[in-house]
Amino acid sequence: MTELEIPELPFSLEACGPDGDWAYEDGVLTGRTGPRQDRFVPPTGEALEPASDAPRLLGSPPPGDFRLVARASVGFRDAFDAGALYVHVGDHAWAKLCLEYSPDVPTVCTVVTRGHSDDANSFAVDGESVWLRVSRSGRAFAFHASPDGERWTFVRFFTLGAEKETGAARVGFLAQSPVGEGCAVTYDHIDFRTGAPSDLRDGS
Repeated sequence: MTELEIPELPFSLEACGPDGDWAYEDGVLTGRTGPRQDRFVPPTGEALEPASDAPRLLGSPPPGDFRLVARASVGFRDAFDAGALYVHVGDHAWAKLCLEYSPDVPTVCTVVTRGHSDDANSFAVDGESVWLRVSRSGRAFAFHASPDGERWTFVRFFTLGAEKETGAARVGFLAQSPVGEGCAVTYDHIDFRTGAPSDLRDGS
């Protein structure tokens, strides 16, 4: 499978990186990562060429501001197993909003890569599911997470480059298992809306 059409999205998705066994049925997107697959460029040394990789499913959204939403569920097995929403501008310019076993508690985590990756934990999650949202606002992106898809917690606001580069960004889904033997990920309640949140910090 190289491309996948999801009715909730106004753009097609292309499988990138290792095989993720991506499939969509009845509103549910499923994927799987293999052993020791991750998308990360350690900040402690030289940038890797190529960057380490993990299964991704990416597409080009329409021009302008948008919000991509999905509830992520992960079959956790090992530390740092995760499902994520992902933004890609270039080989060393990308970001991910993860539900991650970090290292033994489900946690909302973020990674922003500009040459090298950073790594930040946000808050612990009760259970194996959480709602994730990535928004584009001009040349910037925002990450939010929610336990119920109603009230959103602000997680991060950042840019990955100039406005022209941001406008060409691809977005989608990622699965990872950096130190483990692989895990399954599920995304449902997928939604795409034009426009960015009017206020990043008011819970809307």
